[in-house]
Amino acid sequence: MISKREANLLRSVTETSLAFYLWIGALSCVALWGLYAYIHQIRTGLIVTGMRDQNSWGMYITDFVFFIGISHAGTLISAVLRVTNAGWRRPITRLAEGITVFALCIGGPMVIIDMGRPDRMFYLFYHGRIQSPIFWDVLGVSTYLTGCIIYLYVPMIPDLAFLAQREEFGQRRRRFYRALSLGWTGSVEEQHLLEKCISVLAIFIIPLAISVHTVVSWIFAMTLRPGWNSSIYGPYFVVGAIYSGAAGVVLSMYILWRVFHLEDYLEPIHFRNLGLLLLAFCLIYLYFNINEYLTTGYKVQGPEKLLVHGLFFGSFSTLFWTVQSMVIIVPFILMTAVLALKPLRRFTPSVLAVASFLIVVGAWAKRYLIIIPTLATPYLPNPKLPYDWLHYRPTWVEWSITAAATAVFLLIYSLFASIFPMVSIWETREDDAAREAAHAMAAPPQPAPQGLGTIRPWSK
Repeated sequence: MISKREANLLRSVTETSLAFYLWIGALSCVALWGLYAYIHQIRTGLIVTGMRDQNSWGMYITDFVFFIGISHAGTLISAVLRVTNAGWRRPITRLAEGITVFALCIGGPMVIIDMGRPDRMFYLFYHGRIQSPIFWDVLGVSTYLTGCIIYLYVPMIPDLAFLAQREEFGQRRRRFYRALSLGWTGSVEEQHLLEKCISVLAIFIIPLAISVHTVVSWIFAMTLRPGWNSSIYGPYFVVGAIYSGAAGVVLSMYILWRVFHLEDYLEPIHFRNLGLLLLAFCLIYLYFNINEYLTTGYKVQGPEKLLVHGLFFGSFSTLFWTVQSMVIIVPFILMTAVLALKPLRRFTPSVLAVASFLIVVGAWAKRYLIIIPTLATPYLPNPKLPYDWLHYRPTWVEWSITAAATAVFLLIYSLFASIFPMVSIWETREDDAAREAAHAMAAPPQPAPQGLGTIRPWSK
């Protein structure tokens, strides 16, 4: 028999409603429409996109940087919390690690979609140059994806063995769980080996995650283009990735909390702790934004003058100031209000979820502003150039593929939640045992029954 709390935890695996099938169907339709748009692009060529010689990158590279950024916070936060042995991490590690793996699976192929000849992708391995940042990027993302898949899978082994014993599942599904559990029996030796393996993986993942997004930033920073020629892009991208990724984790927590009624596991303290992390990275991200635009705008010379003017007052100004409001100003106000002014017992995760949603959407638009305005700012301005050569406008094909990429990410995440529990069962059992032990130690001693007196040792 399992407890009522664990039965509630397994609801996403054992129960599927009509709303779930409608959700999966809607996401599948969006994904199929994106597949049609990509087939149209393959047959017709990149002329169906808004990319031209001047603007050689567009929404696809924006999607690539965005999804790679979102992926970094999930596993990175989980690994840091495991290394520091933060007890409150247990209910959120798996859903955070899932975001990392699935975001990497979507972000990586966006580079192939951006290519006019995707069949030539293999040339990068046949004729790749070790001096190229693009080669570093492919190698780093591939290594990071492999490590994150292992890091997601290894802590799931005890839960897979537990699911393989549940009679409410059919024979095929139990065989599936049993095969993935690798013969786990739960012995003391296996538990010790599991903990050691998870610790080693966590230590390995942290520097790998930081280095991968640093290498992603070098694709831009290793050039001399205005706006990209900066030495702060490495830490700037890492901080932005953790900031947007942590917001994605909070948003995922809130959705699972509301849909599957996980109030017993995802408590206000979990949202509050991640909210404090978000608030801290919001201030750090504000610092990097000031460094990026103040140093560039203060010099106001050459192509950088045109870039800053276009961002602050020109054709990109509306999007620029909207992004600053969505990513920094409004989330800072909301998080400060809910974290500083409300006590924990009155804490409302919905306000934090709204701030996280604004951060995630604004993070995508921020990546767009990093790429497009720079490409639209030539070194030698030529007023005779056609308007379409300098001004990038995404077409329906690019919007469709971007929407499909988001839909596929949500589709994979939803299907994963319907097959595997999103909160680690064996880790929450350890958490419950630790709480009971702490409660027993903190409980006052029971008074002796009346009338029995005090028992004294025998003495002469």
